[in-house]
Amino acid sequence: MARSKSNNKGSTSASFNRAVQLMLHITAVFQFNYGVYYFYNLELPSSIFHPFAGKFKFLTFICAIIQALYYIVSLANDFVGTNELVPKRPPAIRKFKDWLMATLAFPVALNVGVTFWTLYAIDRELVFPKVLDPVFPSWLNHVLHTNIVVFIVLEMFTSYRAYPKRSKGLTGLGIFMGSYLVWIHIIKHYSNVWVYPVLEVLQLPQRIVFFVAVLGFTFALYLLGEFVNNVVWAKEVKLSQRKSK
Repeated sequence: MARSKSNNKGSTSASFNRAVQLMLHITAVFQFNYGVYYFYNLELPSSIFHPFAGKFKFLTFICAIIQALYYIVSLANDFVGTNELVPKRPPAIRKFKDWLMATLAFPVALNVGVTFWTLYAIDRELVFPKVLDPVFPSWLNHVLHTNIVVFIVLEMFTSYRAYPKRSKGLTGLGIFMGSYLVWIHIIKHYSNVWVYPVLEVLQLPQRIVFFVAVLGFTFALYLLGEFVNNVVWAKEVKLSQRKSK
């Protein structure tokens, strides 16, 4: 009788967790895809926006695309993949979901959110000039710079992912961030305008220090995600491994 009650509690808990995951993913899919669509079609003041490369010059926009892709993959995994903690044969979509979250979605989202609001607090003109206020909705600003952090942290605590080998994960993240740094220099070369106003006020040595700090901070965020994932899910993973033996 006691065992039956325990099984019922376990089944109820698992069903509740699945419902939470599903609602989180559905909400995120609609939110971030609409945010990407709206931002892409938003007309920005020509006084601060050079048309070269369009919105793809902004890490904020690229990050939003990453988030939209991640939650689409996560939602697909909810139906055709598996959310088991330690599946014996994880399907390809689950492997890609775990890799995308660990390598890009989590560290890039926190990088964008924390960096944006830190610079905004110091001097908003460095990242979000007041001239944008009449055309850039407040809700969109929070979707792109606040909700990306809120949702990815919720995701960290509501579903487990198997992190890749650290060297592979950091290499993937390093390639992405290194490519973006090259990209903004290409944009500067062809448009003669830095993507972010903060870069305009920095001298070359200061820019080098800034770029190194951003890279170091992003790598630290990867390690933070790996640490939090292991701490939050350690007990559940051990129990799952015991049951599967």
